[in-house]
Amino acid sequence: MSDFYVALPGETAPAVPAGPKLCNGDDMRILHSAFLFAYPRMAELVRDTPPGDTARAAFVAQWLGDIDHTLRTHHKDEELLLFDQLAERAPACALHVGQMKAHHAQVHAILDEIEPLRLEWPKTADPDTGEQLADAYDRMLEVLEVHLRREVVEIVPVAEKVITAKEWAGMAERGTKAVPKDRLMSQLGMLLSSSAPEDRKQFFKNIPLPVRIMYRTYGRRQYEAQFRLLWPGEAVPQTV
Repeated sequence: MSDFYVALPGETAPAVPAGPKLCNGDDMRILHSAFLFAYPRMAELVRDTPPGDTARAAFVAQWLGDIDHTLRTHHKDEELLLFDQLAERAPACALHVGQMKAHHAQVHAILDEIEPLRLEWPKTADPDTGEQLADAYDRMLEVLEVHLRREVVEIVPVAEKVITAKEWAGMAERGTKAVPKDRLMSQLGMLLSSSAPEDRKQFFKNIPLPVRIMYRTYGRRQYEAQFRLLWPGEAVPQTV
């Protein structure tokens, strides 16, 4: 996944301010890699649900909704705690911040389209509604594959120079608190499993000790059980 986070021809990153790093932005790449694991699979999950299988549709829709909620919360936190601060402290980044905000607007418009379909589809597992939902996720992926990559390439290096460690940690803490407690372990498992081994090790090391204990005690089993239900027969990716 690390090879994914590179600028494409014609893309220009902002100048990175001089001086030491004030924070470590690696967790942004780790979170984005989890989204890039999840969203390419969403349309297929919907389309593979047998017509009329409302139990399966409800299970899939719950997982879709959990990830959508995490994405929307992540974007709101960036808009509240990151983007304007970047534009003010690193004016050369203002244009790129504007591009990220435009991407967010596209994502949120599609999320607004997805939500009523995602809530309606499990009631009957109607294939026509399912196809509308799957199509929306296909369109979402097109935006996210650009946005998630460019944010890591263009925004994070600047943020590391002008956002303090306390500010960065505060943004991460808000995101964690927004995840329902009964979903936290399974989402942590997805973060870990979609990370490169070296990122996974460091990320887990930085998690508060009680959370690490919970994950090793029962969280990993929760994640693995959910994965097997979502993708029967597929090998469960390694976590820790």
